[in-house]
Amino acid sequence: MKFRKHIAATVAALCAATVLGAPVQAQEVIKLGLSVPFGGAGANWGKGSVLMCEEAARNVNQGGGFKVNGKTYNFKCIAYDNKYTAAEGAKITQTLIKKDGVKFMGGNVGTAPARAMQSITEREGVLMFTTAWGQSIKGPKFPFTVTQMNTPMEFVPLLIPYIKQENPSIKTVALLNPNDTTGQDVEAVARKTWESVGVKVVSSDWYERGTTEFQPIAAKLAASKADVADLGAAPPSDAGRVFKELKALGWKGVQVDLAGTSVEGLLATGADAADKTYLGAAVAFDETSTPLQKQLNAIVLKETGESLNTIQIGFYDSVMALKEAMIKAQSTDPKVVIKVMPDVMFEGVFGKTGFGGADVYGSPQQMLLPVIVTQINGTKLKQVSRVENPEMAKKLAK
Repeated sequence: MKFRKHIAATVAALCAATVLGAPVQAQEVIKLGLSVPFGGAGANWGKGSVLMCEEAARNVNQGGGFKVNGKTYNFKCIAYDNKYTAAEGAKITQTLIKKDGVKFMGGNVGTAPARAMQSITEREGVLMFTTAWGQSIKGPKFPFTVTQMNTPMEFVPLLIPYIKQENPSIKTVALLNPNDTTGQDVEAVARKTWESVGVKVVSSDWYERGTTEFQPIAAKLAASKADVADLGAAPPSDAGRVFKELKALGWKGVQVDLAGTSVEGLLATGADAADKTYLGAAVAFDETSTPLQKQLNAIVLKETGESLNTIQIGFYDSVMALKEAMIKAQSTDPKVVIKVMPDVMFEGVFGKTGFGGADVYGSPQQMLLPVIVTQINGTKLKQVSRVENPEMAKKLAK
């Protein structure tokens, strides 16, 4: 059954919103607000993210919930379509807080919507998990914000040097990003990292989200004669179209999609032109995957047609992190819960996980996750490198 059928009744009734969650079986319910895109090139990210919040909530609820000060609590996920815009991000945040009574945001997708949300959640004292990649979204000025996935600050400094190591002859790179806050943040980190490994940035261009005709953009990229085409924050469907046009133009070089989350998305639009592309936000599922990873991947693959990715995984992990933080704090007050978050350890999709990043952001608001480097091999996705987070490794050693 496809995802749209899975939520068809609520989508049809509310248009802009869906309300999802496991049946309430305990006395108290913690509502988790979700701000995700349900349409456009980022629709898969949104749909899979809601599924992961729902699955995590179901696992907690069916396990009997959790106790805080003698009361048993369950989770319920409430999701709205942010249309990947700041305006909708702000609008649905007001709805979640004022209408739905949400005190915890279980996750959001898109830096522009996240920043708009943050201006409200910080003021209202609502704890917000986010997948937003902007470095400026975290820090002591934003005490109620926590990042639930690796951002370019975590994985780009490891991914790009790996690509250079595997392709030592590359000397130039052309950058392409969506013309929004996410793209701008990614471009800055990618540019700095490419230059740090001795690769010259010969061009950096932008396109509007929603673009469907990529031939002119690809022609400009090909004209740069760069050794590498780095599509930064472009979602897989957009990246596939660009690579297909580049192949038609005869361009041959190293292909990178930092925001690449699935082999299926790239193949759907790029076909064989997607081969050998390096992805920065995907996960390869094989015999080394854990039972939980296989289970969650099967759910997302069935409902969306694409494999589970790190954006969606963050929505599962945030539920597990909140559960442990509330148990540790023995409170459901966001102001109390956020204070214990840096000391929380929880069982996430990648194993034992905690929080850190104070050296980078000024406060420990980053989920400490392994960096997974993948590459398309024909029609399959292959994990070519996995680097454990060094700060997390130190925590585990203690």
